[in-house]
Amino acid sequence: MAEQEAKGLPWWQLSLFGAGCTIGTAFFLGSGIAVRTSGWLALPVFAAVALATYFVYEALARMTAEHPDKGSFRTYAGQAYGRWAAFGTGWIYWFSELLILGGTLTALGLFSQAWLPSVPLGAFAGGYAVLALLVVVLGSKGINAAENLFAVVKIAAVIGFIGVCAWWLLRGLASPSEAPNGWREAASPGWGGVWRGLLYGFYAFSGIEVMGFMAAGLRKPEQAPKAGAFMLSLIAVLYIGSIALAMLLVPAASMKPDASPLILALDGLRLTALRHALNGVLIVSGFSILVASLYGVSTMLVTLAQGGDAPAWTGRTWGKRKLPAAALLVNAAGMGVSVVLALLLPRSLFEHLATAGGLVLLYVWTIIVLSYLKLGRPGAWGRIKSWTAIVLMAAAASGALSEPAGRPGFYASLGIAAAVAAATFVMHRRWTAAAERQRLRDDARSRRRFPGGRAGGGAR
Repeated sequence: MAEQEAKGLPWWQLSLFGAGCTIGTAFFLGSGIAVRTSGWLALPVFAAVALATYFVYEALARMTAEHPDKGSFRTYAGQAYGRWAAFGTGWIYWFSELLILGGTLTALGLFSQAWLPSVPLGAFAGGYAVLALLVVVLGSKGINAAENLFAVVKIAAVIGFIGVCAWWLLRGLASPSEAPNGWREAASPGWGGVWRGLLYGFYAFSGIEVMGFMAAGLRKPEQAPKAGAFMLSLIAVLYIGSIALAMLLVPAASMKPDASPLILALDGLRLTALRHALNGVLIVSGFSILVASLYGVSTMLVTLAQGGDAPAWTGRTWGKRKLPAAALLVNAAGMGVSVVLALLLPRSLFEHLATAGGLVLLYVWTIIVLSYLKLGRPGAWGRIKSWTAIVLMAAAASGALSEPAGRPGFYASLGIAAAVAAATFVMHRRWTAAAERQRLRDDARSRRRFPGGRAGGGAR
């Protein structure tokens, strides 16, 4: 047992990997949308979302601790509700990751345009897509190690931003541009602003479900909740602290969906060198997540194919490293759609992809919690936490309808969910028919083996 544990992953390394998968363009760029819609109420929104996100992760971690499985939440959905649930969950997650890939490509293009504004967004998105494919093909072996390194870089960058802005404000080198005079002013957007901002708060925490895949490899799977609690506590503090300082320096009305609040704050302080350094960190960290997500979503497609839930050819691998070549080609086509959209909708694309990707991911998170409620059979407190997360996620999903900018993404997510539901229904009918045919064949064989009597019969 000791030898087996020595080969596993320590809990702190899972926390670091989770931070690397979570802190990315969804926060650096998406937080600006949350601030613009919620104002100062974005701070309690992020606090509430962090708590709900932990409830989702805790549900997944407890299932993992009880029954470690590489299939993670897809396997648990199948155990709870049947094969149709595993099929639907796998495809919903694949679509969510594909949308998040498109959002990451768009964000990388927007960050790069800060240096080369004359280059079209679609050109940057296409270049990063090709580069990510090359990295995965040539060197997928070190992706996890690189993600841990970039996690440290991203955490250090956010801490550095907090330190610099706090120093400038405390020394009087900068004056707050929008400090609220009281609760009434701080809460000026009202509950409508909170409602609209919830989705983008959840989107900033996207990535915690990836920890579920890694948690199965922990030395002690029972430490999975501990790893998530530490990681999410750290990220919540960094998110809320950096957003609060950015809002002190940049009015909420000046936040843009195509610019990071952290970059806008450094612009306001006229710290040009730091601004360029942070922009470089955003590009490098965003690209690392792009590569890791591309490899992860390709592996998911291979897993679906191996389980009979995707066309067999998509599960074909290549070379000694068993590179998911066919799946990479499928996902490359998906990224190609994002590149075309970047050419057509250069500035509003990120918000649409963030809305659609965030919503589809919330569907997956809801399935995780529902699976836990059935498999884990939690006590009263566990049920309260689970239903609190479900209610907040439902509120976030419905909030996208409350403003015109969120509706295209909302309807796109519904279209994806409907397509997956239709495919699941068709496959369920096929599985049921196949099972019935197999039962009839088994009955026929039994009658041939035991003519004139009951199959498996004998004296009672």
